[in-house]
Amino acid sequence: MKAVVIHALGGPEQLTLADMPEPMPGAGEVLIDVAYAGCNWADTQVRIGIYPHPMTYPMVLGFEVSGKVAALGPGVSGYKVGDRVAAFPEKGGAYAEKCIAGASGLIKLPDAVGLDVGAAFPIQALTAYHMMWTVYGGVGKGDTVLVNAVGGGVGLMCTQLANHAGARVIGTTGTPGKEKRALEYGASRVVVTSSEDFEKAVLDFTDGKGVDLAIDSYGATMLDRTFNVVKKLGHVVSIGEAEGQPFKNIRERILPRSQTFTRLHLGHVDHALPEWQKGIDHVLAGIASGWLKVPIEGVFPLAKAAEMHRRLEGRHVAGKLLLKA
Repeated sequence: MKAVVIHALGGPEQLTLADMPEPMPGAGEVLIDVAYAGCNWADTQVRIGIYPHPMTYPMVLGFEVSGKVAALGPGVSGYKVGDRVAAFPEKGGAYAEKCIAGASGLIKLPDAVGLDVGAAFPIQALTAYHMMWTVYGGVGKGDTVLVNAVGGGVGLMCTQLANHAGARVIGTTGTPGKEKRALEYGASRVVVTSSEDFEKAVLDFTDGKGVDLAIDSYGATMLDRTFNVVKKLGHVVSIGEAEGQPFKNIRERILPRSQTFTRLHLGHVDHALPEWQKGIDHVLAGIASGWLKVPIEGVFPLAKAAEMHRRLEGRHVAGKLLLKA
């Protein structure tokens, strides 16, 4: 089979198309004929070598995939060859014609959900859901949510889910133009940080009270400053460090207003918990009903994986990029 392999850490040029042996599913696993692989910021971190969870190199990238079940490993039930699924290969492998995924995290795709959408929604939409429901306890009417990087894939999902639940959303973006889709999807206000002071804008928006929940994927100084605009007993959820490592003494940040802080990794949400299936059901219902939109910004062949990474890192993507196997 063909697969995109990283042999050494570095830039997009390290992504090379190679012939690989077809993987075999072990106990509790399935083999998937890949239709599409989702591209996520975590993929670029793994390629560079700064992903916070350890990886072994050389490796095949990709933690999000859609396709059809090709084979079942020992002990797998509830699925059959030919089922349309989305999955989370925890150790990578989606940038390929075939990949292995754990059966516990498989998502059966309804006929109404295309395989392209099937690879575009899981990580971003479920991360957004679990930040706002599993971690925060459920956003709703009366809540104000700050979404940093609101024009990115996770940001757009947060915006739609929070807006549909009745919460107000104020977002930030560093790239002029990326505010447009967020506003179309229900954000009440988007601060373009290259030309506005986001702390002042957020406090003005909340009449000085601060937001109930803040979601950040920037890290670095942006996360540090975010604590300044969250109300007393409010919550901050971090899902990435796209701009670099933040201030390390989180205790010092949360003490002044008795705030709480979570650094979420979607892989830590146990697939056996009812909350896992609740998230899937909620998101799929939103897609089927049409109020949860999954914008796909580009589709690339396996041989163009490096080009896909360059486009993502250019920071102008307001949606999802996919690889087509």
